[in-house]
Amino acid sequence: MLSDLGLTLRRPRFRRSRRGVAGVVIILCVFLGALGADALAPDGPYTPHLLERRHGLSLRHPFGQDELGRDNLNRVLHGARLSLGVGVGAAALALIAGASLGMAAGMVGGWLDSLIVGLADMVLAFPTLLLALVLMMLLGRGLVSATVAVSFAAMPAFVRLARIGVIRARQQEHVLAARAVGVPPGRLILRHILPDILPPLIVQAMLCIGTAILEVAGLSFLGLAAQPPAPEWGAMITQGRGAVFAAPHILLFPGLAIMLAVLGFNLLGDGLRDVLDPRADL
Repeated sequence: MLSDLGLTLRRPRFRRSRRGVAGVVIILCVFLGALGADALAPDGPYTPHLLERRHGLSLRHPFGQDELGRDNLNRVLHGARLSLGVGVGAAALALIAGASLGMAAGMVGGWLDSLIVGLADMVLAFPTLLLALVLMMLLGRGLVSATVAVSFAAMPAFVRLARIGVIRARQQEHVLAARAVGVPPGRLILRHILPDILPPLIVQAMLCIGTAILEVAGLSFLGLAAQPPAPEWGAMITQGRGAVFAAPHILLFPGLAIMLAVLGFNLLGDGLRDVLDPRADL
């Protein structure tokens, strides 16, 4: 299936992309940590030990304990499940909706093209976090609302990529030949246009996952996305900000987790761009 879409990656070429390999290693570590959270940490993410509040690093609690005595390592690892799920979900929604609108604008043209491009430009005119905050006011608090808000703010990038890709692909000889012999529009898009525009969309999706993780963490820090006692990285930072000097480890490790996850997806996006672009010199 992937080979039909022209996305079969040449593994030797990908291995020469140091950024891509580093991104894969980081993301695998984060995913494995999320999957093995229960085995790697001794207590559950919600188990308090009030007599051990803000204890530092130890063999039993390598990341220390938070302001309620909960194991910080366990909460960081369980928070990976929430943050990765929200990031992937937001990127998937933005990719599907944005690419669909962009392909419709590029294929139909005319007033529909002007309308979609105009709306995308309006969304781009707002700062991403500000737009997400406005949408959160309409949708309410929670991770689901945050996912929808962040995906909506990320859609214009996919709209523009898909539209430009469709306009270019329509001028290719194989597409012109397919239209000349009467290939139906649906098959024309799936078999002849989508393989040309999908690689940059995949790269943008990888970058979008990292951005979504960062933005949802920011919304959680403001108290709008994840709600206590959910072990989401941004919420963990805001819950421990009162102990920034007394117990800095409470904020340090969720912050490092956000940094590593975002870095991993950004590096993977760069690596995929190198692999999928035949003009790239690795």
